[in-house]
Amino acid sequence: MGADGNDIPLSAAQIPADDFADMRRENLARWPTGTEVDLDEAIEFHQSLPKHKQLGWVMRKAAAEGRCLTQPRGGFGTLELQLELMRALDGDGMADIVPTTTDSYTRNEQWSQADVGIEESKKEGRSMLNGFPMVNYGPKQTRKLIEAINKPAIVLSGTAMPRLTCEIGFAAGFTGYLGSGIAYTTSYTKDTSIAEGIRNYQYLDRLAVLYQEKGIDLHRRQPGFLTGTNVPPCIAIAVGVLDALLAAGQGVRNYGLELGQTLHLIQDAAAIQVCGELAHEYLAAAGFEDMFLPVTSLHWMGAWPQDEAQCAALVSYGGTLAAIGGAVSVTTKSTHESYGIPTPNANAEGLRTTRMAIYMARHIRLNELPEFQAEADLIRRETRPIIDRVLEMGDGDAALGAVRALEAGALDIPWSPNRFVQSRVMPARDLDGYLRVYDPGEMVFDPDVAEIHTERLMRRAEAEGVPYDQNLAVTSVYEISEPLDRLFPFPWGPE
Repeated sequence: MGADGNDIPLSAAQIPADDFADMRRENLARWPTGTEVDLDEAIEFHQSLPKHKQLGWVMRKAAAEGRCLTQPRGGFGTLELQLELMRALDGDGMADIVPTTTDSYTRNEQWSQADVGIEESKKEGRSMLNGFPMVNYGPKQTRKLIEAINKPAIVLSGTAMPRLTCEIGFAAGFTGYLGSGIAYTTSYTKDTSIAEGIRNYQYLDRLAVLYQEKGIDLHRRQPGFLTGTNVPPCIAIAVGVLDALLAAGQGVRNYGLELGQTLHLIQDAAAIQVCGELAHEYLAAAGFEDMFLPVTSLHWMGAWPQDEAQCAALVSYGGTLAAIGGAVSVTTKSTHESYGIPTPNANAEGLRTTRMAIYMARHIRLNELPEFQAEADLIRRETRPIIDRVLEMGDGDAALGAVRALEAGALDIPWSPNRFVQSRVMPARDLDGYLRVYDPGEMVFDPDVAEIHTERLMRRAEAEGVPYDQNLAVTSVYEISEPLDRLFPFPWGPE
């Protein structure tokens, strides 16, 4: 068997232990630092970590106590710079979960190029990479990051190819790992097939189960969508549930789901509730009744404005949305979002802003509002037929169903770069700010549900005096990044 498992038929079934051992040997031999991975030693290190540095335990405690944890993104090109960043996020930012984001070369398994980036960063005295080259540093050096902080740490690898990065990360002592086969492959890649992306994350999840079998409760997390555009809750939830089914098939039992914020308070709160509800429903129906399935809310994933005051409002509002929606954690951004990688100070400030917003909104819930209940019901009616159709196309197998459904458009992703995705579905905001579907493409949409979306979008077109066409979707993508004098001008000034 090859290291990638591409010579065996795709399925959601667990990779057999002997086959996985062969895959691991071949995988770890692909870069010199792979030889530093010692599973027994890594297990021993994980066992030595206090509970508050174990993300699986921390997420369970937060869910049990109704808390919303904060976690930023962040990665720099050398160990020294990454140490400085993580200490700042832990201390100044008061992050509940401290991240390490890997660089683009690492994400694409171009480790020789990452080596060059490390040397250039050292020479320039600043990061010349957009993240931390974890594979190049290896588990022994990378472990210094875990030892430098007093919070749990998570790997944010942003890739459809996580196999060696996850080995290094877990061996170093990271207790969480973000990523999934469907969401990352459809968000980040052009030519990687859905099947290949799924196989790569089956490797990661099977590895997490090796630790789980030794009593290490690692937290795996599905990443939502990072396409930089609007993704309706029904699509995000459907993919989250399917990715969770794939992880459960490998044996994972601690698996979070992420939802990007739509920026509509009621819709986001309803989506968070329905996501958790449907995840438990479909996992239990598949025989996985012992799953821990917390939901994380992501700060706005679309285009950001360049004005820092507008960004500060988005950061604060994102914390409010997550808290009121009952999310177990929120992934934060900063006022530097439109400029690139934030400084440690800006990143820490974004964390504190979000934390204060969570504090102020922590007791508010919308569940009894008729508008909330109506939106939650609509999201259920949108989402269930999509998941059901995917599973039907795979004859009950989530892996096969996802591949077939994405290729046929029965499951679709707006503006996906991946050539194995139809990407015909087109979302747009309605007159009340809810994210609706202008064109479902080939996705399963019951006629009564489609009628609701159409009617509400037509009301917007009529109110704005614009045609009912795809420009409703295009303007929705760029709306939040517009300057304030265009978004919300003084209405009675001279023309």
